Amino acid sequence: MTSLLVIIVLVLLAVALWQLTKIFDLTQVGSSSDDSQVASDNDNNIQGYIMFGFLAFIYIFTIYGLLKWGHLALHTPASEHGTLVDSLMNITWVLIFTVQVITQGLLYWFSFKYKGNKDKKALFFADSNKLEAIWSIIPSVVLAVLILYGLYAWNNIMFVDKDEDVIEIELYAQQFKWTARYAGPDNVLGKANVRLIEGINTLGVDMSDPNAQDDIVVSELHIPKGKKVHFKMRSQDVLHSAYFPHFRAQMNCVPGMVTEFAFVPTYTTAEYRELPFMVEKVSNINKLRAQKSADLVAKGGTALDPYTFDYLLLCNKICGASHYNMQMKVVVDSPADYKKWLSEKTSLAQDIKAAAAAEKPAEGTEVAKDSSIAKDTVKAVIDTVKAVVAKVAMK
Repeated sequence: MTSLLVIIVLVLLAVALWQLTKIFDLTQVGSSSDDSQVASDNDNNIQGYIMFGFLAFIYIFTIYGLLKWGHLALHTPASEHGTLVDSLMNITWVLIFTVQVITQGLLYWFSFKYKGNKDKKALFFADSNKLEAIWSIIPSVVLAVLILYGLYAWNNIMFVDKDEDVIEIELYAQQFKWTARYAGPDNVLGKANVRLIEGINTLGVDMSDPNAQDDIVVSELHIPKGKKVHFKMRSQDVLHSAYFPHFRAQMNCVPGMVTEFAFVPTYTTAEYRELPFMVEKVSNINKLRAQKSADLVAKGGTALDPYTFDYLLLCNKICGASHYNMQMKVVVDSPADYKKWLSEKTSLAQDIKAAAAAEKPAEGTEVAKDSSIAKDTVKAVIDTVKAVVAKVAMK
């Protein structure tokens, strides 16, 4: 509401200033003034200085933004390839900012230096091979180097050797949740198809496939530190995007096909929480939450819970009304803790058998109940017949 009032005040102020300029123009009626609508040398000088002022504003605001909000960006990467991604990003930023400073500076300088002047005559030339070569070759070389470095980084990140010891995990996306499926002891994911989705088998796993018998389905993702994890991704409905911000990993989940990504976690969740920058960040967040909680309690509301850092898997595509809420907690364990956690999970085949077994007693009860009713009915009929026969015999 405060922002709306500020905007209204600014709009009204702008209208008031516009009206004042019109009033000022009316007061100048009859006075000697230049109405030719042609810019004079003085006008051109003023416009040149205004352009320099705008250029200074751009750079001052950029530097202010970096100092003010730079710390809010993602900090230390939590995967092996994250350092390479950050390096590529930083090099790109430096190149962009350097080129922007040079080109914008030249643009405004030449606009001011060669501003309109009635004592100057413009020089016209059709082309310049030297200039064409300079502004074609230099950007081409820079972009070629940047693209080649990017391809090198991409190939290193995406390469998974067939003989490499990796953990196979499937990420299944649907509106609006994530589900993970582990390959189990054989480290081979069973086949799956959306047409096979039924009951507890919400991922459509083909239970006739021998490789699917030890697959494990969970709603919270656990991965071990220092071990390469190979993710295979599917989508049930629309285009989603599996985004691990702290691991610098992202891959689209496309209906009808399997996409993949792999990375090696380098910090457990507990270790990342203890990094100095994260301790400071969590502390600042909890200060803000404490202030907000005080306001909520004063109004009769419920206080906010303290914030604790966790890795998250997010959806980075606008996939529907609850897109913002599509996330899964990711826990990076030590190898020993990971093995212990995984050993406590039951396979999907066991879950299906348990669900089927739970339904059988209910069916048996119904059958027993029906049999009991039938027996009671037969007994009643027999008793009735006996009574009729006895009456006939007495007569």
